[in-house]
Amino acid sequence: MDPINKLIELFSEFPGIGPRQAKRFVYYLLRHNNGYLNEISENISNLKKEIGTCSICFQYFQRKNTNQKLCSICSDSHRDESQLMIVSHDVDLEHIEKSGVYKGTYFVLGGVVPILAPKPEERIRSRELLALIKNRTEKNILKEIILAMNVTPEGENTEQYLTQNLTPIATQNSVKISHLGRGISTGTEIEYSDKETLKNALQNRK
Repeated sequence: MDPINKLIELFSEFPGIGPRQAKRFVYYLLRHNNGYLNEISENISNLKKEIGTCSICFQYFQRKNTNQKLCSICSDSHRDESQLMIVSHDVDLEHIEKSGVYKGTYFVLGGVVPILAPKPEERIRSRELLALIKNRTEKNILKEIILAMNVTPEGENTEQYLTQNLTPIATQNSVKISHLGRGISTGTEIEYSDKETLKNALQNRK
């Protein structure tokens, strides 16, 4: 396979990118000089070297050194560990964090549970989430779990799955499970919600 078609194939694997758009990417790159292409190549090569995964919340973060295990949020002693917000993707965490309306902690599932998925526990970080919740309930730290899913069919299915699986441990330890208020419109993803919408959704959580 020639380089053009190979790149088209690779770009087509990106979320939301089809073959036609992938082809545009390739021809866009061909119009640029080698310096631009080398810069892209270098940044891609360094991506895994410089970016780590937080050992607590599992969000991606830029490491200051290879031994750093925690992101800036999880290493911040001023964050409220009694609140744990569960989000599907890093982009949701980043958007909520930029809004400045939440001062608790997070957990990134790394995906969603599709409707009728045969093994839903394998689609998200189920074991890691339960381990974190168990750790905080044993220390009597956790008071509230906030499910912050996108208002989409897959997001709502993920929320139902989490509610069903977390309710026993939450009830046993007097931990509240809350859901974002419907300030976020149906069919909307969190990353496209503005600050006021997120603020209302958090304040009106149930």
